[in-house]
Amino acid sequence: MAQTSTLAAEAGQSRRSAANGDKYERLIAKAREIPPALTAVAHPCDEASLRGALDAAAQGLITPILVGPTGRIIATAKQAGLDIAGFEIVDTPHSHASAAKAVELVHAGKAALLMKGSLHTDELLAEVTNKETGLRTGRRISHVFIMDVPTYAEPLFITDAAVNIFPDLEAKRDIIQNAIDLHVGLGLGTPRVAILSAVETVTTKIPSTLEAAALCKMADRGQICGGLLDGPLALDNAISPEAASIKGIVSPVAGKAQILVVPDLEAGNMLAKNLTFLSGADAAGIVLGARVPIILTSRADNVRTRLASCAVAGLYAHALAQTRPIGG
Repeated sequence: MAQTSTLAAEAGQSRRSAANGDKYERLIAKAREIPPALTAVAHPCDEASLRGALDAAAQGLITPILVGPTGRIIATAKQAGLDIAGFEIVDTPHSHASAAKAVELVHAGKAALLMKGSLHTDELLAEVTNKETGLRTGRRISHVFIMDVPTYAEPLFITDAAVNIFPDLEAKRDIIQNAIDLHVGLGLGTPRVAILSAVETVTTKIPSTLEAAALCKMADRGQICGGLLDGPLALDNAISPEAASIKGIVSPVAGKAQILVVPDLEAGNMLAKNLTFLSGADAAGIVLGARVPIILTSRADNVRTRLASCAVAGLYAHALAQTRPIGG
Protein backbone atom coordinates (compact mmCIF):
# COMPACT_ATOMS: atom_id res chain seq x y z
CA MET A 1 0.00 0.00 0.00
CA ALA A 2 2.81 2.43 0.87
CA GLN A 3 4.56 1.75 -2.44
CA THR A 4 1.29 2.29 -4.35
CA SER A 5 0.75 5.63 -2.57
CA THR A 6 4.31 6.72 -3.37
CA LEU A 7 3.94 5.83 -7.04
CA ALA A 8 0.62 7.66 -7.22
CA ALA A 9 2.16 10.76 -5.65
CA GLU A 10 5.09 10.68 -8.08
CA ALA A 11 2.73 10.29 -11.02
CA GLY A 12 0.68 13.22 -9.77
CA GLN A 13 3.78 15.40 -9.53
CA SER A 14 4.81 14.41 -13.06
CA ARG A 15 1.39 15.33 -14.44
CA ARG A 16 1.48 18.59 -12.54
CA SER A 17 4.91 19.54 -13.89
CA ALA A 18 3.87 18.65 -17.41
CA ALA A 19 0.61 20.58 -17.16
CA ASN A 20 2.08 23.76 -15.71
CA GLY A 21 3.59 26.37 -17.97
CA ASP A 22 6.90 28.10 -17.68
CA LYS A 23 5.96 30.66 -15.01
CA TYR A 24 8.46 29.32 -12.47
CA GLU A 25 11.04 28.52 -15.12
CA ARG A 26 11.16 32.18 -16.16
CA LEU A 27 11.75 33.27 -12.56
CA ILE A 28 14.40 30.61 -11.98
CA ALA A 29 16.21 31.52 -15.21
CA LYS A 30 16.14 35.20 -14.26
CA ALA A 31 17.50 34.43 -10.79
CA ARG A 32 20.44 32.55 -12.31
CA GLU A 33 21.51 35.82 -13.95
CA ILE A 34 22.34 37.42 -10.59
CA PRO A 35 24.95 36.31 -8.02
CA PRO A 36 23.65 33.64 -5.63
CA ALA A 37 22.72 35.17 -2.30
CA LEU A 38 24.37 34.04 0.92
CA THR A 39 21.50 32.30 2.70
CA ALA A 40 21.33 31.32 6.36
CA VAL A 41 19.47 27.99 6.40
CA ALA A 42 18.01 27.50 9.88
CA HIS A 43 18.24 23.91 11.13
CA PRO A 44 18.42 21.82 7.92
CA CYS A 45 18.30 18.57 9.85
CA ASP A 46 16.06 16.44 7.66
CA GLU A 47 16.52 15.28 4.10
CA ALA A 48 13.85 17.55 2.56
CA SER A 49 15.21 20.81 3.96
CA LEU A 50 18.86 19.94 3.40
CA ARG A 51 18.25 18.69 -0.12
CA GLY A 52 16.20 21.80 -0.91
CA ALA A 53 19.09 24.08 0.05
CA LEU A 54 21.63 22.01 -1.87
CA ASP A 55 19.42 21.79 -4.97
CA ALA A 56 19.08 25.58 -4.98
CA ALA A 57 22.84 25.92 -4.59
CA ALA A 58 23.42 23.53 -7.52
CA GLN A 59 21.17 25.73 -9.66
CA GLY A 60 23.17 28.86 -8.72
CA LEU A 61 20.26 30.42 -6.81
CA ILE A 62 21.72 30.60 -3.30
CA THR A 63 24.93 29.95 -1.39
CA PRO A 64 23.73 28.20 1.77
CA ILE A 65 25.19 28.58 5.24
CA LEU A 66 23.97 25.52 7.15
CA VAL A 67 23.03 26.54 10.70
CA GLY A 68 22.36 23.67 13.09
CA PRO A 69 23.89 20.80 15.05
CA THR A 70 26.91 19.77 12.99
CA GLY A 71 26.58 16.08 13.83
CA ARG A 72 22.93 15.94 12.80
CA ILE A 73 23.54 17.82 9.55
CA ILE A 74 26.43 15.51 8.62
CA ALA A 75 24.41 12.42 9.55
CA THR A 76 21.42 13.62 7.53
CA ALA A 77 23.63 14.28 4.51
CA LYS A 78 25.28 10.86 4.79
CA GLN A 79 21.99 9.01 5.13
CA ALA A 80 20.49 10.85 2.15
CA GLY A 81 23.61 10.58 0.00
CA LEU A 82 24.08 14.35 -0.16
CA ASP A 83 27.45 16.04 -0.59
CA ILE A 84 27.88 18.99 1.78
CA ALA A 85 31.62 19.36 1.31
CA GLY A 86 32.52 22.99 0.75
CA PHE A 87 29.44 24.39 2.50
CA GLU A 88 29.88 26.34 5.72
CA ILE A 89 28.29 24.81 8.80
CA VAL A 90 27.59 26.98 11.84
CA ASP A 91 27.19 24.68 14.83
CA THR A 92 24.26 25.11 17.23
CA PRO A 93 22.89 22.79 19.92
CA HIS A 94 19.20 22.72 18.97
CA SER A 95 16.49 24.22 16.74
CA HIS A 96 15.83 27.29 18.88
CA ALA A 97 19.52 28.18 18.84
CA SER A 98 19.59 27.50 15.09
CA ALA A 99 16.82 30.03 14.50
CA ALA A 100 18.52 32.62 16.70
CA LYS A 101 21.92 32.13 15.05
CA ALA A 102 20.52 32.26 11.50
CA VAL A 103 18.77 35.54 12.31
CA GLU A 104 21.99 36.82 13.90
CA LEU A 105 23.93 36.10 10.69
CA VAL A 106 21.44 38.16 8.70
CA HIS A 107 21.43 40.92 11.31
CA ALA A 108 25.23 41.11 11.10
CA GLY A 109 25.17 41.32 7.31
CA LYS A 110 26.75 37.89 6.88
CA ALA A 111 23.71 36.53 5.00
CA ALA A 112 21.29 38.21 2.59
CA LEU A 113 18.46 35.67 2.88
CA LEU A 114 16.94 33.49 5.56
CA MET A 115 15.63 29.99 4.82
CA LYS A 116 13.53 27.72 7.02
CA GLY A 117 14.89 24.23 7.63
CA SER A 118 13.29 21.43 9.64
CA LEU A 119 12.09 23.57 12.53
CA HIS A 120 8.58 24.92 13.07
CA THR A 121 7.68 28.16 11.31
CA ASP A 122 6.62 29.80 14.59
CA GLU A 123 10.05 29.06 16.09
CA LEU A 124 11.83 30.84 13.26
CA LEU A 125 9.43 33.79 13.09
CA ALA A 126 9.68 34.31 16.85
CA GLU A 127 13.37 35.10 16.37
CA VAL A 128 12.67 37.22 13.29
CA THR A 129 10.17 39.36 15.22
CA ASN A 130 12.24 39.66 18.41
CA LYS A 131 12.23 43.37 19.28
CA GLU A 132 15.84 43.38 20.42
CA THR A 133 17.67 40.98 18.10
CA GLY A 134 15.27 40.28 15.24
CA LEU A 135 14.74 41.57 11.74
CA ARG A 136 11.67 43.73 12.23
CA THR A 137 10.90 46.75 10.09
CA GLY A 138 8.01 49.19 10.18
CA ARG A 139 5.92 46.70 8.19
CA ARG A 140 3.77 43.84 9.40
CA ILE A 141 5.35 40.52 8.46
CA SER A 142 3.22 38.55 6.00
CA HIS A 143 3.34 35.54 3.71
CA VAL A 144 2.74 35.32 -0.04
CA PHE A 145 2.09 32.19 -2.05
CA ILE A 146 3.31 32.57 -5.63
CA MET A 147 1.05 30.06 -7.35
CA ASP A 148 1.65 28.44 -10.72
CA VAL A 149 -1.89 27.44 -11.67
CA PRO A 150 -2.06 25.46 -14.95
CA THR A 151 -5.33 27.10 -16.00
CA TYR A 152 -4.24 30.68 -15.25
CA ALA A 153 -2.02 32.64 -17.61
CA GLU A 154 0.07 34.46 -15.00
CA PRO A 155 1.61 33.75 -11.61
CA LEU A 156 -1.14 34.18 -9.01
CA PHE A 157 -0.21 35.66 -5.64
CA ILE A 158 -2.29 34.70 -2.58
CA THR A 159 -1.83 36.56 0.70
CA ASP A 160 -1.88 36.01 3.64
CA ALA A 161 -2.39 32.27 4.04
CA ALA A 162 0.33 31.38 6.54
CA VAL A 163 1.24 34.09 9.08
CA ASN A 164 -1.55 36.55 10.01
CA ILE A 165 -4.59 34.67 11.30
CA PHE A 166 -7.23 37.41 11.55
CA PRO A 167 -5.55 40.60 10.29
CA ASP A 168 -7.21 43.93 11.00
CA LEU A 169 -7.43 46.81 8.55
CA GLU A 170 -3.96 48.19 9.32
CA ALA A 171 -2.39 44.73 9.02
CA LYS A 172 -4.15 44.18 5.70
CA ARG A 173 -2.70 47.44 4.43
CA ASP A 174 0.80 46.08 5.07
CA ILE A 175 -0.09 42.65 3.69
CA ILE A 176 -1.22 44.26 0.44
CA GLN A 177 1.77 46.60 0.22
CA ASN A 178 4.19 43.71 0.82
CA ALA A 179 2.62 41.74 -2.02
CA ILE A 180 2.58 44.72 -4.38
CA ASP A 181 6.25 45.46 -3.68
CA LEU A 182 7.14 41.84 -4.36
CA HIS A 183 5.25 41.79 -7.66
CA VAL A 184 6.97 44.97 -8.80
CA GLY A 185 10.36 43.83 -7.47
CA LEU A 186 10.17 40.64 -9.52
CA GLY A 187 9.76 42.72 -12.66
CA LEU A 188 6.14 41.63 -13.17
CA GLY A 189 4.82 45.17 -13.45
CA THR A 190 2.00 47.01 -11.69
CA PRO A 191 -0.22 44.33 -10.16
CA ARG A 192 -3.99 44.03 -10.30
CA VAL A 193 -5.06 43.40 -6.71
CA ALA A 194 -8.41 41.79 -5.85
CA ILE A 195 -9.57 42.04 -2.23
CA LEU A 196 -11.70 38.96 -1.77
CA SER A 197 -14.93 38.35 0.10
CA ALA A 198 -17.95 36.14 -0.47
CA VAL A 199 -19.74 38.80 -2.53
CA GLU A 200 -18.85 41.82 -4.65
CA THR A 201 -21.16 44.27 -2.89
CA VAL A 202 -20.55 46.12 0.36
CA THR A 203 -22.73 44.92 3.23
CA THR A 204 -22.55 45.35 7.00
CA LYS A 205 -23.46 41.67 7.34
CA ILE A 206 -20.03 40.66 5.99
CA PRO A 207 -17.28 42.73 7.66
CA SER A 208 -14.66 41.77 5.06
CA THR A 209 -16.63 43.70 2.43
CA LEU A 210 -16.35 46.86 4.53
CA GLU A 211 -12.62 46.38 4.95
CA ALA A 212 -12.21 45.78 1.22
CA ALA A 213 -13.97 49.04 0.45
CA ALA A 214 -11.85 50.89 3.02
CA LEU A 215 -8.63 49.43 1.59
CA CYS A 216 -9.57 50.59 -1.89
CA LYS A 217 -10.17 54.10 -0.56
CA MET A 218 -6.82 53.95 1.25
CA ALA A 219 -5.22 53.22 -2.12
CA ASP A 220 -7.04 56.21 -3.59
CA ARG A 221 -5.51 58.37 -0.84
CA GLY A 222 -1.97 57.05 -1.35
CA GLN A 223 -1.88 54.88 1.77
CA ILE A 224 -1.29 51.85 -0.47
CA CYS A 225 0.92 52.45 -3.50
CA GLY A 226 2.04 50.73 -6.66
CA GLY A 227 -0.97 48.56 -7.49
CA LEU A 228 -4.49 48.70 -8.92
CA LEU A 229 -6.99 47.68 -6.23
CA ASP A 230 -10.60 46.56 -6.43
CA GLY A 231 -12.86 45.01 -3.84
CA PRO A 232 -14.82 43.49 -2.49
CA LEU A 233 -14.73 40.86 -5.21
CA ALA A 234 -15.87 37.26 -5.01
CA LEU A 235 -13.29 34.76 -6.24
CA ASP A 236 -15.14 34.03 -9.48
CA ASN A 237 -15.38 37.64 -10.59
CA ALA A 238 -11.79 38.30 -9.50
CA ILE A 239 -10.29 35.69 -11.83
CA SER A 240 -12.94 35.02 -14.50
CA PRO A 241 -13.68 37.68 -17.15
CA GLU A 242 -16.95 35.91 -17.92
CA ALA A 243 -18.09 35.97 -14.31
CA ALA A 244 -17.17 39.65 -13.98
CA SER A 245 -19.06 40.45 -17.18
CA ILE A 246 -22.17 38.58 -16.05
CA LYS A 247 -22.16 40.56 -12.80
CA GLY A 248 -21.67 43.81 -14.73
CA ILE A 249 -18.40 44.62 -12.94
CA VAL A 250 -16.24 46.98 -14.93
CA SER A 251 -12.75 47.55 -13.52
CA PRO A 252 -9.11 47.02 -14.50
CA VAL A 253 -8.88 44.24 -11.89
CA ALA A 254 -12.07 42.18 -12.13
CA GLY A 255 -11.63 38.98 -14.10
CA LYS A 256 -7.83 39.26 -14.35
CA ALA A 257 -6.44 39.68 -10.84
CA GLN A 258 -2.78 38.93 -10.19
CA ILE A 259 -2.86 39.27 -6.40
CA LEU A 260 -5.68 37.77 -4.32
CA VAL A 261 -5.98 39.25 -0.83
CA VAL A 262 -7.97 36.90 1.38
CA PRO A 263 -10.09 37.91 4.40
CA ASP A 264 -8.14 35.71 6.86
CA LEU A 265 -5.63 32.90 7.09
CA GLU A 266 -8.27 30.16 7.06
CA ALA A 267 -9.72 31.33 3.77
CA GLY A 268 -6.28 31.78 2.22
CA ASN A 269 -4.97 28.43 3.38
CA MET A 270 -8.02 26.62 2.00
CA LEU A 271 -7.81 28.51 -1.30
CA ALA A 272 -4.11 27.74 -1.80
CA LYS A 273 -4.50 24.06 -0.91
CA ASN A 274 -7.61 23.80 -3.08
CA LEU A 275 -5.61 25.06 -6.05
CA THR A 276 -2.72 22.74 -5.21
CA PHE A 277 -4.60 19.50 -4.69
CA LEU A 278 -7.60 19.93 -6.99
CA SER A 279 -6.13 22.05 -9.78
CA GLY A 280 -2.56 20.73 -9.88
CA ALA A 281 -1.03 24.09 -8.95
CA ASP A 282 2.39 24.60 -7.39
CA ALA A 283 2.77 26.98 -4.45
CA ALA A 284 6.11 28.68 -3.85
CA GLY A 285 6.13 30.82 -0.76
CA ILE A 286 8.11 33.54 0.97
CA VAL A 287 7.68 35.77 4.01
CA LEU A 288 7.94 39.53 3.55
CA GLY A 289 8.10 42.58 5.78
CA ALA A 290 11.36 41.66 7.56
CA ARG A 291 14.78 43.09 6.69
CA VAL A 292 15.27 40.29 4.18
CA PRO A 293 12.94 37.89 2.36
CA ILE A 294 12.44 34.59 4.18
CA ILE A 295 12.21 31.36 2.19
CA LEU A 296 9.43 29.31 3.73
CA THR A 297 9.15 25.85 2.23
CA SER A 298 7.12 22.80 3.21
CA ARG A 299 8.16 19.16 3.41
CA ALA A 300 5.43 18.49 0.84
CA ASP A 301 6.98 20.87 -1.72
CA ASN A 302 8.45 19.35 -4.86
CA VAL A 303 11.87 20.34 -6.19
CA ARG A 304 10.44 22.82 -8.69
CA THR A 305 8.50 24.66 -5.98
CA ARG A 306 11.52 24.83 -3.65
CA LEU A 307 13.66 26.25 -6.44
CA ALA A 308 10.98 28.79 -7.28
CA SER A 309 10.80 29.95 -3.65
CA CYS A 310 14.57 30.48 -3.62
CA ALA A 311 14.49 32.24 -6.98
CA VAL A 312 11.72 34.61 -5.87
CA ALA A 313 13.52 35.47 -2.63
CA GLY A 314 16.83 36.03 -4.40
CA LEU A 315 15.32 38.21 -7.11
CA TYR A 316 13.44 40.32 -4.58
CA ALA A 317 16.45 40.76 -2.31
CA HIS A 318 18.47 41.84 -5.35
CA ALA A 319 15.77 44.33 -6.35
CA LEU A 320 15.67 45.77 -2.83
CA ALA A 321 19.43 46.17 -2.82
CA GLN A 322 19.23 48.23 -6.01
CA THR A 323 16.79 50.71 -4.48
CA ARG A 324 17.68 50.86 -0.80
CA PRO A 325 19.70 49.01 1.82
CA ILE A 326 17.81 45.94 2.95
CA GLY A 327 15.93 46.86 6.10
CA GLY A 328 15.88 50.52 5.17
